Amino acid sequence: MNRVRNGLFVVTLVLGLLLAACAPPAAGNPPAAAGSTSNAASGQKVKIRWWHIWGGSESNIADNWQKLADAYMKDHPNVEIEITVITGDPYKDKLATNMQAGDPPDLFQTWGGGVLWQYADAGLVQDLTDALKEDSWGDSFVAGPMAVYRHNGKVYGVPWRFGMVGIWYNKALFEKAGIKETPKTWGDFLTTVKKLKDAGITPIALGEKDKWTGHFWWSYLAVRNGGQAAFAKAQDRTGSFADAPFIKAGEQLKQLIDLEPFQKGYLEQAYGDQQVVIAKEEAAMELMGQWAFGADSAVAEKNLENYVAHIDWFPFPTVEGGAGQAADAFGGGDGFAIGKNAPPETIDFVKFLTSKEHQTNMAADGIAVLPVVKGAETSVKEPVMQTVLKHFGEAEYLQLYLDQFLPPAVGLAVNDDVQELFAGTKTPEQVADAIEKVAETEMAK
Repeated sequence: MNRVRNGLFVVTLVLGLLLAACAPPAAGNPPAAAGSTSNAASGQKVKIRWWHIWGGSESNIADNWQKLADAYMKDHPNVEIEITVITGDPYKDKLATNMQAGDPPDLFQTWGGGVLWQYADAGLVQDLTDALKEDSWGDSFVAGPMAVYRHNGKVYGVPWRFGMVGIWYNKALFEKAGIKETPKTWGDFLTTVKKLKDAGITPIALGEKDKWTGHFWWSYLAVRNGGQAAFAKAQDRTGSFADAPFIKAGEQLKQLIDLEPFQKGYLEQAYGDQQVVIAKEEAAMELMGQWAFGADSAVAEKNLENYVAHIDWFPFPTVEGGAGQAADAFGGGDGFAIGKNAPPETIDFVKFLTSKEHQTNMAADGIAVLPVVKGAETSVKEPVMQTVLKHFGEAEYLQLYLDQFLPPAVGLAVNDDVQELFAGTKTPEQVADAIEKVAETEMAK
C-alpha cells in the first residue's frame, strides 16, 4: 500500500489553512449547505471531483472504484464523477496545495487523525455528523475505525477499510532455520532474528528510504512499552514523547538494528523494494499493515504460488515489563472525507461506496481486505486474513499511525528522527528528545 508520507508542506500548512478557510468557493459546484442531505435524483448537473492514491501494484482498487463510479453514474445520469489518481508522496503535497488555496477536492482519500483534523479546524471539509444519523448510515460501521474521523464531538469522514500492523513471515524460511514457533516476546524475536542470520537468511525486509516503514517499528515498541496511557499523556501534554516508554522503544529498536537484520541497501530502498524482497522470498519477515498480503501478491509475479503458500502472520511481540497489553494494536486504514464545496450528491455516492453490498464484494475479492461495515467481515475467506481479523477484533486499544495521529510537523519528526536511529546518526534519547521538541511547539495547550 502506498501510505503517503511527505512533510514539505508543514511549515506553511497552518497559515495556509487559516487563509483558505476565508477564501471564496472555487468555481464549479456551489458550496453545499450546512446539514444538507443528498439529492442525487434532483436532475441538476453536478460534477464530483474524486482524488485517491490507488495505482501501481494496487491498481485493482482503482479499477474497482472506477467500476463503482460508472455504476453510480449510470443510475444517476445527472452526476459526473471525475477521478484523479495521484500515487505516492505527491498526493499529500497536491492535496495540501489545494487546501491552502481553498479548493479541496469534493471527495478525497484520507487516513483520519491530525492531518484531517487540521483541515476540519480550517473549515475545509464537511461535518458529516448529521448525515451519519440519516438512514442509520453511521450505525452500519464497525465502531472502532470511526474514532480516527471524530474530532471535537463531530465526524469529518468515514472509513473504507481498517486493520492492524503485524509481522508477516515466511513459514518455509522459518522451517529452513529450524524455527518451530513464532516469537511471543521481544527477547524471543531477537533470538529468531539471530537464528535466521545463522542459517544464511535475511531476517527482515525494510524499505527505509520512505521513513514511514521504519516508524512502524519504533511506534509499535512504544505501544508495547507505554500502552494507551503513555500516548494519552504525550497527546494532552501531561506527559512527553521523551518519557521512558518512548526512550525504551528506541533502545529496543537499536538492539534490533545492531543485529543488522535487513537486506543490503535498505536505507536507500523504498517500500516497493521491500515488497519485492518479501514477495520473492529473499527475506523472512516484514512489519506491515493488513494490506501486505494483497499488495505483495500483486508483485510476486512468477513466485506467486510459493509466496501465497508460505506467507503467514503473527502479532507484534510483547516486551518484558511493558505497560501495554498483548492485544493492543497499532495500525489504521483509509477512508473518505468530503470537501467544503462538494455537492450534496457526494454524500450519497459515499454511502453507495460504503454499502454492505459493496464492502462485502470487495472483501470477498481481497480488495477491501478487512471491511469496516457490519456483516461484511463474513466474506473474508483467506485464512491468513482471518487470523489478522481475529486479532484486530480482540484489540481494545488501537493506536493510529503516529504520522497521521499527530499534527503533521510532529508526525514528520517521528519519521525523520526514527530514520536517523536506523542510520546510526542519533541515539534513542536524541530521537525522543527531537520528537518532543517539535511537539512542545505544535501541541502546546
